[in-house]
This record gives sequence, structure tokens and C-alpha cells, in this order.
Amino acid sequence: MTYPKTALTTPRRYPERATYDRHVAHQLLDGAYVCHLGFVVDGAPRLLPTLFVRVGDTVYLHGSTAATPLLAARGPDGLPVTVAVTVVDGLVLARSQFHHSANYRSLVAHGTARLVTDPEAKRAAMDALVDKVGYVLAGRRAAEDAGWRRSTHTRPPTRAELAKTAVLALELEQVSVKRRAGVVADDEEDLALPYWAGVVPVATGYGPPLPDAGVTAPPPPYLPLATSPWHTAAPLAGVSVRLEALAPEHAKDLFAALDDAEAWRHMTVPRPRDVEEMAALVDAAIADPARVAWVQLDAVTGEVIGTTSYYAISEAAETVAIGWTMVAPSRWRTAVNTEAKLLLLRHAFDTLGAGRVEFHTDVRNTRSQAAIERIGGVREGVHRRHKRRGDGTWRDSVVYAITVDEWPMVRTRLVSRLAAGHTDAHAGRH
Repeated sequence: MTYPKTALTTPRRYPERATYDRHVAHQLLDGAYVCHLGFVVDGAPRLLPTLFVRVGDTVYLHGSTAATPLLAARGPDGLPVTVAVTVVDGLVLARSQFHHSANYRSLVAHGTARLVTDPEAKRAAMDALVDKVGYVLAGRRAAEDAGWRRSTHTRPPTRAELAKTAVLALELEQVSVKRRAGVVADDEEDLALPYWAGVVPVATGYGPPLPDAGVTAPPPPYLPLATSPWHTAAPLAGVSVRLEALAPEHAKDLFAALDDAEAWRHMTVPRPRDVEEMAALVDAAIADPARVAWVQLDAVTGEVIGTTSYYAISEAAETVAIGWTMVAPSRWRTAVNTEAKLLLLRHAFDTLGAGRVEFHTDVRNTRSQAAIERIGGVREGVHRRHKRRGDGTWRDSVVYAITVDEWPMVRTRLVSRLAAGHTDAHAGRH
């Protein structure tokens, strides 16, 4: 499903970067908190930053009943508006100043905003907004799917408070998303200049909840807990792939992405037969205290393309293992696995202060072994009868590791491979 392409939604600069895909637009809206609302009053342009929420194909914006746009929207014709949302995924530092840029996802919607006057519709829109903000992890429906609603953990608004609050509704009809995801675009004559160039990923993270003074109630289950960084799935962003904390609502898309027998051949769990069985695997991964699970997303479209994890975590020994890695077959022989491993290794060594990162893979999985060796893993031996396979048989696991002393050379090699456009020969299932 796509939005119609119109003269109003077609960018004049880099039109090839535009998409009208509804799923891409909805993901961007659900993952952002603030939009900018543009409108004209008495011939003068106005711009207002505000919180918003998407429900179906409608965006709801809230504000005071005394606010200019909300007053202007009271008329029968509504208020012509433009809504813009932008997420920056990386800073692109070029050799030349002219080619400095950013990797981003940006949505622009045009239409007529109308004041929501029906009391029930107004309350439902406010509940949706409170739920989105209250879940902390924007765009996630895990809390709602589990029966948790922020709007039921708070006092509802009084009539007086509702009377002071106005809600605008904008139907999503003329919408386009423009995005950039890639490397530096220096001119050929500048490539030999002695300046550093590359991409600095930008990601949004959430810290532990800080209770207000006098609060005695425990934090609700949908808030991030105050855990060690070693046991936290921090967001990690690259050029081709983004890693975010695995959540229950990823199960459906993850099942579709990994619905291939070959993707499960060397895994230690049986291949799920349906979305419900995949959901059970996702729930188990999230609940496992010895594991930190990420979902892998296409950095441009936000499409779910796989999963990966830390496990065998020992903060005291400064050791962590990378595994449970699965990538959609459509992304095999691309840069996704290499960049994901670089993000995980960089987080382990440079952020957490790890001294050793391990990889374990089935002795039969020669392609995964080759992929780990290309990354820079050093083969150390074999753990016999180490793990049970998904079919019930016992496997021997080949053990690889990268130490902190080896990390600088490994990092340079991986960065060079990605810059040169080298692809993974295999996506490393282990």
C-alpha cells in the first residue's frame, strides 16, 4: 500500500530518495515523538513543535485550546497544515565541506487539520498519546499487547482539563518520506585528500527511570529497568543496518523475514511453524536474564531483517559472546552481517570495556566459521557435546574469540571492508 504521488509530495531535489510506502511512513511516525506543525494565520507563516500520535491513517496533535492553530481550526473548513518529522541516523563527514551531509529519514504530510469535538474520540486520541509517551519506547506495541496501558496507570483527565485541551486530527493522504542512508559522496578528485571522512552513527537511547519525589509505587513493567549496560540492548546504528532491543511486536515481521529452512539449519531451537511459535521464541529471548537480544532493521526502510544477541555475559571477567544471529536470506551476501558485527564489537570493546568477545558455532557450519574468520575471530578449539541442536541431536561447537589487544586491527579491517563495499559471503548463522 502506498500514498499517491502528487506534485505536492514529490521533492525537487533527489526525488529518487523519496518513498510513498505506507509501512515506511507509519514506522517513522511511530518511532518519533515530536513533529513540527506548519500553518498560516492572517497571512503570516507559523511553526509549532508538538507531541503527536498516529492511530491508523490519522495523526493526532494536541495543545491548548488557546493555541493559535487550534483556534484557527475551529472553522468548518479546518486548517490547511504541513506536518514534518525527521530522524537523524548519522552524520556524514566528507573530505570536502560541500559534501558534508546527514543520513536521515524525513516525512512530510500535507492536508487539512480538523478539531476533534466528539468527547469519546477526543479521549481516545489523548489515551493513545499518553500510551505512546508512557511506553517510553516510542512506536512499540509490546506493552499494549501484554495488556499494559499507561492510560490505566494514571489519573484520567477531569472535565475541566479536557476543556482546556484541544486535539487536531490530520488524515494521512498526501504523504512522502525522503531518506538518505549511505557513505560519503566526495568528488573523485577529492578522494586523495589527507582528511578523515566517514559516517558517525546517531542513535537514541533510554536511561533508567528516575522516580519523582514521594513516589513509592514500583516502576511499571513497560519501563526500562536500571540494569547494567552489559545487560542492556542499547540502540546501535550503522549505514545499512540498525540494531534495537528485540520486542514482542517484532515476532510477525521476524517470522516473515526468516521463513526459510536454510536459515534455521544450524540453530539450537526448532524452526517456528507460525507467528505464535516465533512469538514464543521472542518472548523467551527477552526473558532470558543471560541474554541481550536485538532485532536487526534495514537502516533505510526500518524493515525487520534479522536478530542477534549477546550471551555468556560476565562483566567481572570482561567477557561476552555474540550469537543467536539470524539474517533474512534476502540479505545474505550483503554488508549487513559485517556491519552488525562491527556495531556489536565496537559496543563491547569501546563502550562496555570488554577484554574478550567470543563466537560459538556448529562444527558442521563451515560457512559460519568462514564468516567469523573473515570478521577477525581467532579459532581457539572445540567444545564437545556443547549444545543441543533444534532437531534434538548434540553439537560440537567451534570457539572463536577476539581480544582487546586484537580489536584495533580487527576494527580497521572491518571498517576498510565496509568502505570498499565488500559483501558478506554468508550471513553467519550460529
